[in-house]
Amino acid sequence: MGGNLDSRLRGNDVSGARAIGAFAVRVLRPSSPRRRGPKFAVAACLIAAFTLGAQAAKPTQEPVQGFRFQFVTGDDSAVTKRITEDLYKRMVPIFAAFRTELAQRRRMLYVAIGPAALREVVSKRCDCVVISAFTSSQVYRAIMARAAHGGAHPVASTAVYAEPAPGDQLRLAALLYRRPVRVGAILGADTAFLRPVLEADRVAVLDAGAGEDINRLLNQIAQTDVLLALPDSTVYTTESIRNILLSTYRHKQGVIGFSGDMVKAGALATTYSEIEDIDAQVAEIAAAYVAGGELAPPQFPRYFRTIVNEGVARSLDLTVGDEVRNFARRPVSPPAGATAGATAARRP
Repeated sequence: MGGNLDSRLRGNDVSGARAIGAFAVRVLRPSSPRRRGPKFAVAACLIAAFTLGAQAAKPTQEPVQGFRFQFVTGDDSAVTKRITEDLYKRMVPIFAAFRTELAQRRRMLYVAIGPAALREVVSKRCDCVVISAFTSSQVYRAIMARAAHGGAHPVASTAVYAEPAPGDQLRLAALLYRRPVRVGAILGADTAFLRPVLEADRVAVLDAGAGEDINRLLNQIAQTDVLLALPDSTVYTTESIRNILLSTYRHKQGVIGFSGDMVKAGALATTYSEIEDIDAQVAEIAAAYVAGGELAPPQFPRYFRTIVNEGVARSLDLTVGDEVRNFARRPVSPPAGATAGATAARRP
């Protein structure tokens, strides 16, 4: 049967810790699968943000029968098992309901969990569809660009990015300050593609070129209320993260971080997505494709929760109300008697 749960995702792709040093091991390590909460968000947003050099995983080659999907992963850790088991429960009803109605030429759908799995799938010559999950936008784009540049056979692909959506982060900042806020962001080469989106939301954007002094950049945006942090390894490194948090604190600036652990380290707040939030969105994309043959474009997480550093908020004279603590978007449960696939396919 398809939907095999046994292929592998490398552990260093989950933590990202080896690539960014000892500070990241403490601040950016993913949580135990037994503890739900924002610590997994860093596994979700640093997966591949700092791990371009990881080795690829090997997808299983078993004959596909019945359900036309497979997961490609990189290890059999507890976190990976939690991801695949939850996804399997969501995917089976989708393909059980629609497998006899598949009219698409590409009938096999791979869900690539993490960057190593994505690299392997896009390097294959397959007439397939790929949904990438738990890989950052920066690395998804880099992998796809390298595959195209290297002459790899193109696959139809999309993604649910690992890191928070910038739009949701900006709405969180507005809720925290209860007024229009001046927001700054520092973009490196990995996040430069976000400039048009951020500037459309009136974010003051600075470019961090090679060898750029981070202190000079921070001084340039010292008059803004908020720094929007994005997971870019050319900006947020082992050496710079602590310095950025201290500098913004001195300037009475809040930092909207890109993970729960960054908030615990001194950022003001962030939105974050749990495993089940990402899985629900992946299933919705798969259901829409199976039902209508249209593959949605790559997208940031739709479902999220919020974590706030209450101590930092007090130091910035911010009152954190329930509208901030409850700022979230949760997946909609299927109506009784309806399949998850049919419900997701009907969503706009």
